[in-house]
Amino acid sequence: GTHPQLEDTAPRIVEHPTDLLVSKGEPATLSCKAEGRPSPAVEWYKDGERVETDREDPRSHRTLLPGGSLFFLRILHGRRGKPDEGVYVCVARNYLGEATSRNASLEVAGE
Repeated sequence: GTHPQLEDTAPRIVEHPTDLLVSKGEPATLSCKAEGRPSPAVEWYKDGERVETDREDPRSHRTLLPGGSLFFLRILHGRRGKPDEGVYVCVARNYLGEATSRNASLEVAGE
């Protein structure tokens, strides 16, 4: 049998992140999985700003996992602020377009 030519498709999010409540210092994962041809590139945004991961900054405590999820080695939280707290979305892009996940809020549990 001949295989039909696989057509390129715009990204779609097949697994959305969900709201998280995390104790400070604990690891956390915001899930995101996207499908498309060619495989979409995933970026994360927090409160509308792009999230830097260890791809941009080797010292970052945030890692973009191969499937597109965002992994926090430990949730940072200090007297001066809660740098990881906020509303996250994941965006998957390829040349045919982009798809944005649902919003997921990450909250740091009380002291």
